[in-house]
Amino acid sequence: MFSRKLTFIRPLLIMLLSGIIITGCKKLDQLPQDSALNSTVFSSEAGLQLYANSFYDILPDAGAMVRGDAMADYAARTSVPDFLRPGAFGPRQSSGWEWAGLRNINYFIENCNRPSVPLATRQNYIGLARFFRAWFYFDKLRRFGDVPWINKTMKIDDPALYNGRDKRTLVVDSIIADLDYAGQYINSTDKTRSLITKYVAYAFKSRVCLFEGTFRKYHDEYGLQSSAEGLLTKAAEAAQKVITEGGFALNTTGGTDKTYRALFNSQAPVASEVILAAVVDPALGVFNDSNWYWTSATYGDRLSFIRTFVNTYLNIDGTPFTDKPGYKTMPFAEEVKGRDMRLQQTIRMGNYTRLNGATQQIAPPVFSYTYTGYQPIKLTQDDASMDGGSRNTNSIPVMRYAEVLLNYAEAKAELNTLTDGDWNQTIGALRRRAGITGNTGTKPTVADQYLKTNYFPAISDPSLLEIRRERGIELAFEGLRFSDIIRWKRGELMDQTWNGFYVPKVDVPMDLNDDGVLDVCFYTVLPAKENQVAGVTYVSIAATLSNGTPNPERLNSDNELTWLTTVQRKWDDKFYLYPIPEKDRLQNPKIGQNPGW
Repeated sequence: MFSRKLTFIRPLLIMLLSGIIITGCKKLDQLPQDSALNSTVFSSEAGLQLYANSFYDILPDAGAMVRGDAMADYAARTSVPDFLRPGAFGPRQSSGWEWAGLRNINYFIENCNRPSVPLATRQNYIGLARFFRAWFYFDKLRRFGDVPWINKTMKIDDPALYNGRDKRTLVVDSIIADLDYAGQYINSTDKTRSLITKYVAYAFKSRVCLFEGTFRKYHDEYGLQSSAEGLLTKAAEAAQKVITEGGFALNTTGGTDKTYRALFNSQAPVASEVILAAVVDPALGVFNDSNWYWTSATYGDRLSFIRTFVNTYLNIDGTPFTDKPGYKTMPFAEEVKGRDMRLQQTIRMGNYTRLNGATQQIAPPVFSYTYTGYQPIKLTQDDASMDGGSRNTNSIPVMRYAEVLLNYAEAKAELNTLTDGDWNQTIGALRRRAGITGNTGTKPTVADQYLKTNYFPAISDPSLLEIRRERGIELAFEGLRFSDIIRWKRGELMDQTWNGFYVPKVDVPMDLNDDGVLDVCFYTVLPAKENQVAGVTYVSIAATLSNGTPNPERLNSDNELTWLTTVQRKWDDKFYLYPIPEKDRLQNPKIGQNPGW
């Protein structure tokens, strides 16, 4: 197999397959056509390799991963997503009902049957194709729920083109069957972490089964709770297979202050922990735009953590930060001290520096990039020359061993079979890697009240609460948060106030990183130029801006910064599924519409 980073083979692939597959189409009746090249492609392993490379376009690229949590409960952003604004999103704005990649896969599976290619080789490539079909359908399932299950390349006059949707139970069973086949028959290995192996399939199966098992458990309106346990068991089993056989381990090279972020800003994926990555290759001109997205006042979404979530990072001794007296009134420079060391590898704080030209400079949060003060750095590189354009040379993980550990722990906790040994191997290991010294060897016995009050009021199991805390922190900005909120049926979290750090005094400049240099001043009346402190950024928190419009940056009654409280966000349970796009429903009325839309 070839890596999807090898973009130079694309023209050859397109020429070779031009008579066989039709890409970029959306309608189900635009299908692959047989040609004289069919025999050439399917009669040799080289032909199968070339064809199979086209499947990788289904995976998210680095740009998609960088933006994966652009809509998440823990992130303030430039504007409220239309999806969450009452009346701003509906079937006419919806998208995602595309099927081109599926036709390509089904055609391959149907035609990969030539006896000139050894059976084991054919099974390997069919396994690869079925993995990608599972990936394709899982995206559809999470977005739309019931969808048509199509496992053949239908002819243009096939009446099945106008069938309705199949039940999610059939779709999920079919996805799992595809992943089981992939896990059994994919026999390739890969050290670049850019290709699909059997352990990618098992890791993905743990993700799929955990999602669906918890979805069925908490969404009782579907009447599928009785099947949740079986899916959670499959999730634990798939994760266990990766844990015991995959040869992966948490990255522990470089010290607790570096091991976590190294996973996200290294050019070559950290192969010990990264299971699958969107790989960059400067030699081939393959970069990503992470710095541009995260450090631009206009290009990206200016995603910033909210304080409610930052409060969930534990103290370094393993105790809850929110148990500290006076935590609500700690200024930024103080509140970030002595915390889980992933915090300093996820946001700008303390002694964080960036390379600017030939000079390494202290870099506190910049309020032209952040709204709350909690400015992310996790997916970026510390070189300011990369801040404009697609210049980043860091590969972005798509799937990590840490997620597999979290999947295993959560599935076991949901099944009420989590042991102290399981905890130590999963959550404990992740916390020790983050420098946390206490409470890592055995399950907790006391439910954290901050988590219950602010996040999961219906959960009383201390272990499950802590696993959800750990999942949020460990996988922050890796594109899984909204899916977690959906499966946990906690959509109301999307209504949280976008709050920032505590401001002790208005009109008084603050030092954000204890370096003796004043950085920012929040004012109600801008001081005269001669009275402004050099180097300080002045940010208005007045009720209205100079043009008379409401100011989106304000202080709340707790003297926390808030952002965009003037724009309504209101969760509606219909948001657990996206609407079927109107144009597609008009073409085939039998597919119907999701509830509430």
